[in-house]
Amino acid sequence: MAALVLPMVCGLKKERFAVQKNALIRLKRMNDFSRILLDWYAGHKRELPWRGTKDPYRIWISEIILQQTRVAQGYEYFRRFMERFPDVTSLAEADEDEVMRYWQGLGYYSRARNLHAAARSMNGVFPRTYEGVRALKGVGDYTAAAICSIAFDMPYAVVDGNVYRVLSRYFGVETPIDSTVGKKTFAALAQEMLDVEHPGLYNQAIMDFGALQCTPQSPSCLFCPLADACSALSAGKVNQLPVKQHRTKTTDRYFTYIYICIGGKMLLRKRTGNDIWRNLYELPLIETDRQLSGEELLSHPFLRKELDGQAVRPFVRPLLMGVKHVLSHQIIHADFYEMNIPADIPGFPDYIRIGQGEWERYAVPRLIHLFLEKYA
Repeated sequence: MAALVLPMVCGLKKERFAVQKNALIRLKRMNDFSRILLDWYAGHKRELPWRGTKDPYRIWISEIILQQTRVAQGYEYFRRFMERFPDVTSLAEADEDEVMRYWQGLGYYSRARNLHAAARSMNGVFPRTYEGVRALKGVGDYTAAAICSIAFDMPYAVVDGNVYRVLSRYFGVETPIDSTVGKKTFAALAQEMLDVEHPGLYNQAIMDFGALQCTPQSPSCLFCPLADACSALSAGKVNQLPVKQHRTKTTDRYFTYIYICIGGKMLLRKRTGNDIWRNLYELPLIETDRQLSGEELLSHPFLRKELDGQAVRPFVRPLLMGVKHVLSHQIIHADFYEMNIPADIPGFPDYIRIGQGEWERYAVPRLIHLFLEKYA
């Protein structure tokens, strides 16, 4: 009997030893990962105007701007925005049209509306708890983690596209990042890898590492400091990770814009509803399920209704045709026509009439801005 017990005991000891050994290996790998990232960041971090500050307001503005926006594009927008709205109070006291003008060209305009609404909810004081920051309109888990870790040294890990990419490649995680299981898996892994002693520094390091070193296409694996322990590199799967299970579906939309001048005034109207570019101004628009011809435009019910009973014959000519404007989930196919109506008629009651040099006072979508810059 004793002869049977001894091998069992030895087997349990070996199993326990293997578990402890694996735990130590994993701990060392985690420590090495954090140390290497911080060392890399010290020599490669980007010098940006929102870096080197603990001001949660500045960090918040930068993080909202950088949602769906490249750093190179967001740089000057941040500078201009902060010059005009240096604190919560100045942003809260501004009117929405002005905030939208400073955001013009960045796209995803709901971000600007949410910023403005959140600033008005603060009563002049930026919240200093994770729960308070997370409750701000337009702030999700990632943005709250970024603000709280960088401004307040709170131990919350960020998870964005860069973090997904670095973690999935380094650990060889093939769970789709756009699945429920994947989101939970990566959130837990990111939190486990977080350097809790330097959370803000670590979060900025891993995001910059993903943006500059572990890039989506042609990453610099040859000079990567994590190459020796990178699971994707050793398995030849760098270009296959991270995994996505769904492709973004896009919708084609056909816009015919009419640059209408009546008695020397041009027409604009603010977009409403829950569609794209809400609360921005645009030219008179006809949306159809295909491109309109010039003849179809002149006989369209929109123009017949607005010009009904008016003894005028408008001059119409095409100005810019076949413009393709790509949004995240939509492709806008736009044509631009010019229509001159010499008399000051009472039509178009839903539009404002402005001098042709005054359109820059109004926040317009980038598509309209590019047209007006050239033709107005």
